[in-house]
Amino acid sequence: MNTSTIMCVVGARPNFMKIAPVMRALKTSSILKPCLVHTGQHYDAAMKHAFFDQLDIPEPDVDLGVGSGTHAVQTAEIMLRFEPVLDEYKPAAILVVGDVNSTIACSLVAAKKGIPVIHVEAGLRSYDREMPEEINRVLTDQISDLLFITESDAVANLEREGIDRTRVHFVGNVMIDTLRHQLDSATLPEKTLSHVANSEALLENGYALLTLHRPSNVDDSDILERLLKTMQTISTQLPIVFPVHPRTQACIEKSGLNDVLDGAAITRLTPLGYKEMLGLMANARMVLTDSGGIQEETTALGVPCITLRENTERPITVEQGTNTIVGTDSEAILAAFNDTMETGGKAGQVPDKWDGKAAQRIIDVIENWLNMATPHQR
Repeated sequence: MNTSTIMCVVGARPNFMKIAPVMRALKTSSILKPCLVHTGQHYDAAMKHAFFDQLDIPEPDVDLGVGSGTHAVQTAEIMLRFEPVLDEYKPAAILVVGDVNSTIACSLVAAKKGIPVIHVEAGLRSYDREMPEEINRVLTDQISDLLFITESDAVANLEREGIDRTRVHFVGNVMIDTLRHQLDSATLPEKTLSHVANSEALLENGYALLTLHRPSNVDDSDILERLLKTMQTISTQLPIVFPVHPRTQACIEKSGLNDVLDGAAITRLTPLGYKEMLGLMANARMVLTDSGGIQEETTALGVPCITLRENTERPITVEQGTNTIVGTDSEAILAAFNDTMETGGKAGQVPDKWDGKAAQRIIDVIENWLNMATPHQR
C-alpha cells in the first residue's frame, strides 16, 4: 500500500470550494501525495472555468465522467467506475467532502476494500431524512476513519450515533478557507451586472441576492409559485438578483411561472462562477437562499441571510451567525425581510476556527495519523 497517496474525491459544485484549500495544503506536505478524482457528477466546460480554473484546482488525475441520473443510478455508476481506480492507485486513504452522491458512493467502495475514509465536513445534521444529503451525511460518517468537523456542536451529533470521539477532529470550515483566499479577487458586482439594463440603479439602491435549487422547493409547483410570488412582492421594495440554477429554470418553465418573474424587479442571470457569486454576495443588502453553503458564507461575510427551508444542518449560522430560518411560508419570509430592512438584520459573529486555516489543520492531523497508525489501522 502506498502510504503517502491521499485520493481526494470531488463530484458536484459544492465540493469544489471545499477541495481547493485541501489540495493547496497537500502541496505543502512533504509526506503526502495528492491524487484528485472527479466523478463527473456535475460537469460542463463552462463550469470547469467557473470553478476549477478560478479556484486553481489542478486537472483531475482521473475523471470518471459519470454525468447526471437518478440518485440510485448515479451512485451505482460512480461505485462501478471508482473501484478500478482504487485498485490501480492503491491510496493510503481517500478523502471525501460534503454530502453529495459522490461522497457516499466512493466512501462505500473504499470502506469495503479496507481503504480508510477521511470525511471533511462531518457531523452536520438537519435531522430531516427526506433530504437525500442527510442520508449521505449519516452513512458516510459511519464508515469514516477520520472525521473533520466545522463546528464543535457536531461532536454531540456523532457521539449520539456511536462514533468514537477519538476519530473526530474540530478543524474549522474549508469553505471559509476558500472564501478568505478568494475575497480580495472576487468580481465586483458592476462587472457581473454590466450587461443588465438597469444595473446602475440596481447597484446604487442596493439589491437582495436570491438562490433556489433544492428539490423540495423547486420540484413542487405550488411551493415554487408561492416562493416566486413572495419574491415578486419583495422586489417592489428591494430589487432582486437571481442567478438561476438550471434545475430551477426547468421547473419554472414546466410550471409556467416565467410571467411571475417577468413582471417583477427581479434580474435573472445564468449560473455564475465562484468569484462572481462571491462578489454579489459580499455586496448584497441580504441573501435569500435554500443553500447550505451560502448560509455559512453569509455568516463569514456578515451579510444577513434568510433561509427558505424548514431546517438547517448548519445551526451555528443561526446561533452565532447572520442566518434566519423561515421556511417557505410567505408571511414568515416577508416578516423576516421587513425586519432585515428595518434593523439591518442579524449582525452575528464569525464562528471559532473559521479563520482560513482549516485545510492546514486537516493535513497536520492526517500526517500524524499516518505516522502513528499501523497498517491494519489504516
